[in-house]
Amino acid sequence: MFENGRWIGPILDQHMHLDRNNRFFEAINEFVISGGTAINLVHKPDFSNLPESPSDYRKAYQNTLQMAAEVRDKFGISVSVILGPHPVAWEHQIHTMGLEKSSSLHLQAVKIALEYISSGDAICLGEVGRPHYPVSDEIWTASNELLLEIMKLAAEAKTSIQLHVEDNGEETYSDLATLCDKAKLSRHLAIRHYAPADISEEFTHGLSATVSVGKGSLSKIVETLPMSNSYWGMETDFLDDEKRPGAVLGPKTIPKRTHQLSSLLIENGYSEDQVSEILNNIHFNWPQILYSIM
Repeated sequence: MFENGRWIGPILDQHMHLDRNNRFFEAINEFVISGGTAINLVHKPDFSNLPESPSDYRKAYQNTLQMAAEVRDKFGISVSVILGPHPVAWEHQIHTMGLEKSSSLHLQAVKIALEYISSGDAICLGEVGRPHYPVSDEIWTASNELLLEIMKLAAEAKTSIQLHVEDNGEETYSDLATLCDKAKLSRHLAIRHYAPADISEEFTHGLSATVSVGKGSLSKIVETLPMSNSYWGMETDFLDDEKRPGAVLGPKTIPKRTHQLSSLLIENGYSEDQVSEILNNIHFNWPQILYSIM
């Protein structure tokens, strides 16, 4: 959908966090004014007060769901919710409650999130995965065993998962693909969050991706687009954390990058109809496939 050469169709940020105690509505206002039409609101853990029981997780998830409802009411945009226990929370709690208890709580939190997905209150399990920083061999092995179990639960529920993982390029994708196959989880239902801009089949191994569209990312997307056979989209991973203002991308980024991608594709010989198809796919059609009970 173009008007006077400018995209006026859907614009979705596939991975955004919000916090009542930080920018919250102000951040969404920036997104909407810039042209954004939809977000995936991802549960944000409170690392200063992590859940210690299943009931604690229910309360935390309910807060995320309530924020989504408030944003919908105030701004009239589409807000879908992604719920799940963060792998860094699991790693932190190993040191306070032990590996066995932390892992047990983590799996209970996954099952609670799957209840909300089954009821239609949430659309995807996430962000789940494994620590993105160096840990001991014992914790790394345990994290992969836990992730395999989570993937099995997602496969049984026939739902997608957004993955928080380390950045080790194609090797990370290859490893995740192996885990998906062991868990009998369709690779396209495993969505690598904060993904590199290389969307080629050789790099992604058939997994889906929400690309962190920082500076320089669009040229790589355009370069590898002809070799892509997976679903992909755009994200900011906006943290809504005043203590880390420059850690990730801001709320205006996805609308801005969408318009820049449109221009870059046209510069590279794509027709307006082809660009329209690509943008509709990444901002609407593919999310409809990924973020629903299959």
